[in-house]
Amino acid sequence: MASGRPRPIDLAGGGIDRLRRLLRPGVGLKRWLLVIFFGELLIAIAGALVLRQVVREVAPGGAADDSLIWFLTLQFLPPGLRVGVLLAVGLLIFVIGLRRLLETLMEPLASRGAPLVDLLVRQRALARGPRIVAIGGGTGLSTLLRGLKAYSSNLTAIVTVADDGGSSGRLRDAIGLPPMGDIRNCLAALSDAEATMTRLLQYRFPEAMRPGGLGGHALGNLLIAALSDLEGDFEEGVRRMNQVLAVRGQVVPAAPIPLTLHAELADGSRLVGQSAIARARAIRRVWIAPGDVRATSDAVEAIMAADLIVLGPGSLFTSLLPNLLVAEIRESVRASRAPVVYVANVATQIGETEAFTLADHLQAIADSVGEGFIDAVLANDDMAARTPRDWPARAVEPTLPEAWRDRVRFLSAAVVDPANAHRHDPQRLSSALMALQADGVVGGHPAPVGAVRSA
Repeated sequence: MASGRPRPIDLAGGGIDRLRRLLRPGVGLKRWLLVIFFGELLIAIAGALVLRQVVREVAPGGAADDSLIWFLTLQFLPPGLRVGVLLAVGLLIFVIGLRRLLETLMEPLASRGAPLVDLLVRQRALARGPRIVAIGGGTGLSTLLRGLKAYSSNLTAIVTVADDGGSSGRLRDAIGLPPMGDIRNCLAALSDAEATMTRLLQYRFPEAMRPGGLGGHALGNLLIAALSDLEGDFEEGVRRMNQVLAVRGQVVPAAPIPLTLHAELADGSRLVGQSAIARARAIRRVWIAPGDVRATSDAVEAIMAADLIVLGPGSLFTSLLPNLLVAEIRESVRASRAPVVYVANVATQIGETEAFTLADHLQAIADSVGEGFIDAVLANDDMAARTPRDWPARAVEPTLPEAWRDRVRFLSAAVVDPANAHRHDPQRLSSALMALQADGVVGGHPAPVGAVRSA
């Protein structure tokens, strides 16, 4: 892999490695140590001038030789040795004091179980990462975020709010809030303590509880609903949830109100609701209601400031397109200078994309949002992944007709989970995306070597 490409933050190693990382350019520690040293130097010079005046008044010999000032200024030592001793003792006291001060100030972070040096280096390195916006929903988006958080903390996940099933659907019907399931999954994926946070946020109260109560509800959904009620606004509630969990980046809803997904099938019949459409075959087109809904301000701001915009992976008609059908999001993506990369699904989905080719996926997007929306397509080219025994779907082949190759930059990489042919691997996928972002694959720049290949 080229040396200039971003690498995931690796904090393995002992004390020497930690010191080397701490003094690495860009961490921001050395500059402030120099400022502290310069300030100490000025104070020391001022003190020396005072001492010089006082010592001049203490004559050598006699009773004055035994005075406290004479002793503290080491007048009994030769001048060269006197400077060396004072310098060594001063540096020792300075280092001890600075170390204990930092330990005291940073003590709350030490409870996370990682050395303070590692926490500081990680935070600074991730803060310098590219600004990436990922648009989608479902398990695909959380899988992508799980890998990207090792490269940058400047992440924004824009999540669909058209879901109408499960706990999210029940809360949507009961209190009128947008669905929270995909938001909850993305928050868990961006958490530092991902395993623990996932278990907590995904916890569901037993269905056997009193009907109409908490039975079947996910704890994460209830927390978002509670914060939304406390803040009096769903968008602000989600914003507060990001802060409470201290996730790397932010998770934002595509719209501040619930959206209803509609679909027209090839036979002319129509369906209403994400859960019904997900099971449908031969979908001709989809749309949302209300059609004039505004996007959340955080979503628009993140898109306009992005260095890279990633569409997918995830269910085409029920996770990805509902976001792009929000006019402000669609137009913001078009207006952004960031390259737009579509991450193709590694497998078809029984129902909505059954028997779809890669070109079919791209055509569905073009039919919904217009031509020229996507700059590059990243497809999986590892066809050796293990296929589950009861898997009814099939892999999406990394092939694209010439007509499409003239419209988008086509790239391929091994991004599938080797143990599961219908799931992306978070590390493989994020590594491929970061490689093409760093090497300037889109926009007419040279193609990268190694992980990502121009097909």
